Amino acid sequence: MRIVGFGSYLPEHRVGADYFFEDGDPLAANALLRAPSFRHHAAPEERGAEMIERAARPMFERLGLDPRDCVDILLTNVLLPDNPITGSGAEVAHRLGSQPEVIIDLHNAGCASFMYMLKLARALIRDGAGRTALLCTVQNCAGKLCALPQARTKAPSAIPGDGCGVAYVTAGEDGGAVLAIETRNVPSYALDMKIGAPDGRSYWEPGTSELSITVDTKNLSEILKHGNEIIPTLVTAVCEQIGRAPADVDVLVTSQPNRVYLHNWSQALQIDPARHIDTFDRFGNLMSASVAVTMDHAAREGKLHPGDLVVMAGFAHAGDFAAAAAMRWNGD
Repeated sequence: MRIVGFGSYLPEHRVGADYFFEDGDPLAANALLRAPSFRHHAAPEERGAEMIERAARPMFERLGLDPRDCVDILLTNVLLPDNPITGSGAEVAHRLGSQPEVIIDLHNAGCASFMYMLKLARALIRDGAGRTALLCTVQNCAGKLCALPQARTKAPSAIPGDGCGVAYVTAGEDGGAVLAIETRNVPSYALDMKIGAPDGRSYWEPGTSELSITVDTKNLSEILKHGNEIIPTLVTAVCEQIGRAPADVDVLVTSQPNRVYLHNWSQALQIDPARHIDTFDRFGNLMSASVAVTMDHAAREGKLHPGDLVVMAGFAHAGDFAAAAAMRWNGD
């Protein structure tokens, strides 16, 4: 299986750090919560499927393809689904005019969803479900949850940004080949991140207090330690699969949670930070969309070269899932 091309979409509304917390907020000085310079916010009415269409159509145009007849498998991950009952995949197919044989809406893989999609697409292609796949990742909580009146005064709301990253993959082992994929489930962390309200109601119960995404602070030190370790572990494992060492990686692209993790991962892997592409200050934490958006911008900015060994990695939520994948870059 090979990755033929990437695409991305960032909402027009670009927001600076001064939009958020007031001067003197003690959390703003916390290294983990130091705000990026900028991030993009999706409009409240902007649908996840709409963001995917805006990322995918230009990619298909660059590739000279018509999405109406070249998507056998469609995989999506949308952080806040517009319709939690049906998901976004069917709407994406309708917008693109596609008729996929397989549509799967993922919701458990978070910031590691792109690499997980590669694993699923590879399995489906090998099983004969199709020869092509469109992988779609959407982060859309910044302009919805983080911009709420009370939320925007809190330092954590300044970290996420909105955006969409997509990739087109096909059967075949020539240029852009996916060489190896590693995934890890760590279910013990699954309950440490949740969405809720200060009054304790569930997201589907009526009420007036704002919903927010929170992390269980009782386990915070353990979560941070796990986050520091899981990415180097998986990057090393995926390199071992292909008989290489992390030092051989030409370009590392990871999820972009904060500056501390980015620094620690480069250091642990002994990879020059110049080879670990950082988009945090430009786009904030794009969560599930981080890897595909960063890959698309890196390709268009000349940071990827034919023959480069590229490793992509991310961990989800508080660490309940993580994944890494290695590929040989050939460009789109």
